[in-house]
Amino acid sequence: MPLALPPTASVSANHSTKTKHVTVFSSEQVVSKPSPVVDLSSLQDASRILHEQLVKDSQIIPDLGELLLAGGASSASYSVFPDDYRVPFQKRRLIGIPEALFQYYNTTNVTSHMGLLPEIERVWISIDHKLFLWDYVEGQDISSFVDQPDVITSVAVVKPKPGVFIDEITSVMVICTPVSILLVGLSAASVVGPNNRRRKEIKMYATDMSISTDVEMSSVAGSHDGRIFMCGSQDGCLYELHYQQSESWFGKRVQLINHSVGGMQSLFPRFGSSKHEDRILSVVFDVNRKCLYTLTAKNAISVYQLGGEKILHHIQTMSNLYKAAQDKAPSSPALAPSHFQVVSLHVVSPGESRTGVQLIGVTMNGVRLYFSAATYGFSHVSGANLGESLRPLQLIHVRLPPSNLYHPDELSHPYRPAASSYTPARGVPAPPPSRPFVVSGIENSSYVDGLTISAQPGDAEGTDFLLCIAPDLTRIGALGQVQTAQHQYPVASQPPIYGAPYSSSGTQRPPLVEYATLLAIPGRTWAMASVPRSPPAPSASPSPSTINELATQFSEPPRQFMILTNVGLTFLVKRRALDYLRAVVEEVLSEGAVQPIIEFRDSFGRDQTCAMLLGLACGNTFLDAGDQTTVGTLYAPSPDVANVAKQAFYDFGERPIWTERVTYGTSEASGSAIFSGRREGFAIYFARLVRPIWKDKITKPGSLGLYELNIQETLLATIQKNLYALREFLEKNPHLFHSTPGDPAASRGPAGHEQEAWKAEQNSVAQLLSLLTRTIEAISFVLLLNDYRLGELIARCDPDTQKLITSMTYEDLITTQNGLNVSRALVNVVIDQQIGQQISVDTISEVLQQRCGSFCSADDVMLYKARENVRKAVESRNPAERQNWLGESLRLFAKGARVLEFDKIREVCTEYRQLGYAKGAVELPLYCALALDPDGIGLEYWLAGCPPNDDRSEFAQKRNNCYQLVLESLNSFEEKALQSSSQNAVSAESPETVRDHAFELAFTSEDEMFHSTLYDWLIEKGHTDDLLAMRPMFLEAHLRREPATVSKYQLLWQFYVKDGQPLRAAEVLAALAESRNFDLSLETRLECLILAVGNAKSHPVTANGRHETAIAFLTDLEEKLDVAQVQLEICNSLLSHTNDPGEDGEKIRRLGKYLMTMSELYQSYAEPFDLPVMKLLILHVSEHRDDHLVRSIWDRIFEDALEKDTDPETNADHLVANVVPLGKRFYPSEYAFPLRHIASSLMRFSLKYLGQLPKGWTPRVLVQCGVPYSEVWEVLHEMYESHWDKIPPFNQQRSVQAISCDIAVLLRDWVEEAKRPQSSAVRRELPVGRVDAGVGQYLSELDSSSTDTKVIYEGIKRELRRNW
Repeated sequence: MPLALPPTASVSANHSTKTKHVTVFSSEQVVSKPSPVVDLSSLQDASRILHEQLVKDSQIIPDLGELLLAGGASSASYSVFPDDYRVPFQKRRLIGIPEALFQYYNTTNVTSHMGLLPEIERVWISIDHKLFLWDYVEGQDISSFVDQPDVITSVAVVKPKPGVFIDEITSVMVICTPVSILLVGLSAASVVGPNNRRRKEIKMYATDMSISTDVEMSSVAGSHDGRIFMCGSQDGCLYELHYQQSESWFGKRVQLINHSVGGMQSLFPRFGSSKHEDRILSVVFDVNRKCLYTLTAKNAISVYQLGGEKILHHIQTMSNLYKAAQDKAPSSPALAPSHFQVVSLHVVSPGESRTGVQLIGVTMNGVRLYFSAATYGFSHVSGANLGESLRPLQLIHVRLPPSNLYHPDELSHPYRPAASSYTPARGVPAPPPSRPFVVSGIENSSYVDGLTISAQPGDAEGTDFLLCIAPDLTRIGALGQVQTAQHQYPVASQPPIYGAPYSSSGTQRPPLVEYATLLAIPGRTWAMASVPRSPPAPSASPSPSTINELATQFSEPPRQFMILTNVGLTFLVKRRALDYLRAVVEEVLSEGAVQPIIEFRDSFGRDQTCAMLLGLACGNTFLDAGDQTTVGTLYAPSPDVANVAKQAFYDFGERPIWTERVTYGTSEASGSAIFSGRREGFAIYFARLVRPIWKDKITKPGSLGLYELNIQETLLATIQKNLYALREFLEKNPHLFHSTPGDPAASRGPAGHEQEAWKAEQNSVAQLLSLLTRTIEAISFVLLLNDYRLGELIARCDPDTQKLITSMTYEDLITTQNGLNVSRALVNVVIDQQIGQQISVDTISEVLQQRCGSFCSADDVMLYKARENVRKAVESRNPAERQNWLGESLRLFAKGARVLEFDKIREVCTEYRQLGYAKGAVELPLYCALALDPDGIGLEYWLAGCPPNDDRSEFAQKRNNCYQLVLESLNSFEEKALQSSSQNAVSAESPETVRDHAFELAFTSEDEMFHSTLYDWLIEKGHTDDLLAMRPMFLEAHLRREPATVSKYQLLWQFYVKDGQPLRAAEVLAALAESRNFDLSLETRLECLILAVGNAKSHPVTANGRHETAIAFLTDLEEKLDVAQVQLEICNSLLSHTNDPGEDGEKIRRLGKYLMTMSELYQSYAEPFDLPVMKLLILHVSEHRDDHLVRSIWDRIFEDALEKDTDPETNADHLVANVVPLGKRFYPSEYAFPLRHIASSLMRFSLKYLGQLPKGWTPRVLVQCGVPYSEVWEVLHEMYESHWDKIPPFNQQRSVQAISCDIAVLLRDWVEEAKRPQSSAVRRELPVGRVDAGVGQYLSELDSSSTDTKVIYEGIKRELRRNW
């Protein structure tokens, strides 16, 4: 199959692709973004063009009712031409009555009748009691029926009643004689005869159903449900032949009911004369409206509605039609009492007239009477509604006959105006007819779809004339035609002809204008009928009106009529516009006359003409107006005809035009292209070819609960042939949509606009060509699926796909993403089905690619081959061979990764896991992750921190789905390895080996986003130590990436420690300790700071030249650690108040969560909660000197220690309990332990209770606080000397002597301590000389009453001399 035409450069140049190069595993395995196989946007644009054309087709030709309404009460507008190529009908062939029948005319006294049975493709001929059925399709084949003795006068074929006969009987033949009625069962089967022509083969079945009658019956009509009606030739009554399967109590098996006498229930009063005075001549049944019409000898028309069994309701009788017609067309010469005889009634199908026209009566002089429901208007009346409740009819329009027809003899010498080029000849119109013929004696007529054929005796012996009438679409349609009155030769009776064709730009509806001509046929006419056609399948596409043959001439055979005469059977074929065009093209070839083709173009308009020329040039299955039995065979015109059509297509098509639109008030201009007739013709022809299927569903419910094709295979194949011929023609003639260098129009207008117009046209044509190829392949695809049992394939799809398929139209399949998804799902099912039958994928894929390449791309084929390789690996017993198959499958899957659906990726990964193929299970999802995000949009989103409400998240999710498959594989391999860990032997294929290989492949990936996912998974599974030991390439970046977590920080500082970067570890720990984003306890934060200090101290001096920075960082850390320790003490001191209500409780709880500054601790906690010890600690740690503050704190401590009404010894113990621990903690800090102030406070307490406390209590308390003896002596000595400064209470002699006593005790304790062997340091530090001199001073100033103190001093002197 040839490939589709490539898009033009002007189209493809507009597309650019963003490419992001990503390395995957190796340089040879790079996933690149492909150009899309199916451009849905382009296809949808082209589909919209087709839809526009289908809508236009439904609007350009009004329906019958609209045309009649526009014409008023009467009309007589006709187009009558002398030339033969515009004759609306053509005598196709004459088949003579078979010679074999003449042997039965063995006497001169025979009675013979004949008629048509088009339902079974037979002519019936009776010779006396013998009935012959002549197969006119076969030509000479005759079957006979001679099983009854009476002369046969009438034969008809009707539908059988349901359930009465065997299933083989599809029709019932009603045989009427003067004395009886006989029913014969018929079965008709379509068979292929000689010359590949289809014909019906009939079999007759005796039914044993007959009834005697004393009235000869005629005009037999059958209903849709098998009821049989007829009229009596002698009495003119309406009869019904009722039959049933067997006799019963309530009725005979066969019964004749006279509805005219007693068997009728009337709904309306009956008007007119009695039945015996006015006889019924004919009976016509309306299948759509389920009603019956009768015509009487006096032009009365009655309407009956079918009731229950044997019941017929009379609706109305219309009499006095002559007066009604005269009222519609007063003073018309065609309406004279002598000629006003209605000879036949014809039903108008509901599809022909949306406004309710339902019956036509034809008079003997060619007047046509149109009847509609009484409430005539524009309301839509469906057949179903009419069947339920019929409305009375009324005459709404009188169509007068053409009054000046050309005699058939004059048509044999047609008038030809001369012309030598495509320029219209402005010659004189043809002369009027020299022998005008007026119709006056019509005996038979036939009507279908707006076409009327009537027969009357000719003016020569043995010849009949046929009045042939058909709508003139050039005068009633909005075709964009050019009116050239001098080229038309109408003859009008009243009212005069309407000169201007209907224009879509106007609001006035066009009146009915018809072609009319007379044709002569040999013999006298016995019967006439339209040749039955298979009804077109109901289509969901916008429907054109029934008379719009332009829309259907390339998809339906032309209408044909059969006229049975005593000479034979003449076939009359409706000449379509297409046939008219062929004739004028052939005339260009034979005589060089181009005037007719110019007139054709002007009559049908440029675009319609181009559409028909294109169909003629490329060939079509409906191009030949000949035998309908060969429908489906492509008819290609001769090369000469095709060349003329092609040249005319190009010349008539003109050029595309660019139109500018300037927005008022701005300088901005925009424009659009008005396409050429070539592009419009292409679109029109394409749309008409696909109209029968385009909007229709592909499937419909069938038998056994399965679905089946909604459109017949034969119709699909026919449409495809025509589409293929169109594409082949366009591929061979690509120049048709380009301008020629010598085109004079190229010099007109701005060059830029000209180029824009051509560019737009070529872009549109390229889109249509793309859609054309896709449609051809879609039909092939559907037919192929049908070959593989479509219903079973659909049943094997998942429910969602089934729902899509069963509601999908051909347009959807061809142009939508759902169509792509459904086709891929169906191909997968076909492949699975065929693989299950051990059929090679190559075989299936080759068929698919040849017949419908866009539905089975090269990528798809690769995937199918990959799946087949997996199947072979499963079946292989050789490990090396299995690995080869699996490796090849992975290679193919990776190539086609961009079209792999996620469910299919999961399925393949599962198979790889089951086969222990670690490489495939790990690498395939990673390939697919990159293929599904070829531009790295998902990666960008992830690197940006996954912001909310971002469209890029979709791509990131696709990648994540693939990563999860890798993790599932790793988990599966891990579990299998654990299960087999009890086995010591490690083979090349052991689970441990597979697991290790899988993890190695995963860590080798260069996809950072995958690594991050992998690390999270490993951390969650508790493999932190393994991860830190490996330290893979993206671990640091992963741990540093937002969102930060405690676990990430904990791992990150450990990572830095193991990586030999202690300073970085300290930075991470410090950040973790200080972060307010994490809910950490104060103890944990303190621990982080301690670890941070430790790591910072481990930083080598020369590392990275950051020594000074490191020292500053360490100092800062240590200070923060000190503060944190203070905070911990405050927190512990307030622990009992943690659950206090209100703001205080909240503050205390917050204290245990976040690190605070020293100022916050003092101002928010130590001060408000009155914590003097904590205040001292803060002053101590922060080294904040505030003598006034610290003294006030100590004063508070002393106050709190002393209790009122308590003996001095107890209070002294309280003071010792409070002061000594603080002294031990804070001394020698002057910030927190002001020694002189504390000593003064202790001394004052001691002096207050002098005599009640042991001697030397104050110095001994200070020594317990850790103050050295020398410091205590210095402080006490200052107090001792202060009496000179008269500082109370030390200025009293009593206080001086008490201080002297405390100094004596202090010095004695000091000397005793220095004497101890283990206190060598104290011994060396003792200032012996100073002590001895001091003692001497104190003794000299000692009061004589202080004997105890004197003894102590003298003892000190002795000890000093003895030991020093």
